[in-house]
Amino acid sequence: MRRAVKFLHTVASGGMIGAFLGYLVILAFSPQGSPQALADMRQTISALSNYLLLPSLAVALVSGLMSMVVHKPFLEHRWVWAKAVLGLSLFEATLAVIHAKAASASEEAAKIVTGQGDPAMLASIVANEWMTLAALLALSGAQVALGVWRPRLGKA
Repeated sequence: MRRAVKFLHTVASGGMIGAFLGYLVILAFSPQGSPQALADMRQTISALSNYLLLPSLAVALVSGLMSMVVHKPFLEHRWVWAKAVLGLSLFEATLAVIHAKAASASEEAAKIVTGQGDPAMLASIVANEWMTLAALLALSGAQVALGVWRPRLGKA
């Protein structure tokens, strides 16, 4: 059971970090010259969030918490608790910021294509998008580092 949970956690973590990186690549290299291209890009980001990022994040969170139950010695290490707190923070931030912005930006971009949207509204929705993604990638990197490095932070 321990190996199955570890496998799920590792694969889900890779999917989550891959989704964040995919989001960055789409932002950096997708054509945005026309309202239709912008709407298509935002739709792609929304799909990436719905079908890769959120499921990977959920599986990583659940499998991480399950690993604490399956392998009781984990409950005694502070690095595990730090990883759990970071995981919950990452989940909440991703749901509140990335997923919500992806959905609302996609909707607003589609409205702009039909002439009903407001470009200023879209700009406000995606303000600081790069910094948010960078912060979430840093949190993800910290998660991986804690899982691989397992620093001696003492026992809980």
